[in-house]
Amino acid sequence: MLTLTRSVGESIRIGEDIEVYVVEVRGGTVRLGFKAPREVTIHREEVYKQIAEAQSLAAEVAADALAALSAFAPGPDQPTSK
Repeated sequence: MLTLTRSVGESIRIGEDIEVYVVEVRGGTVRLGFKAPREVTIHREEVYKQIAEAQSLAAEVAADALAALSAFAPGPDQPTSK
């Protein structure tokens, strides 16, 4: 992990496209501002974990649904009806 010290108004660059600004420091809280291309997603850690969990559950449901549907699909040695 890289640890840097910045003051209010200073920034940090990540690659060519992302800039992180220190907007405010109040007590134990730091407010950050981000400049990044629209295609870069930025989430708080707890939101990121919820999204990842939801995607994992959706993939499981999709796999279960495909398995259930495959029971109705004709096998390679079964003729298809028209």
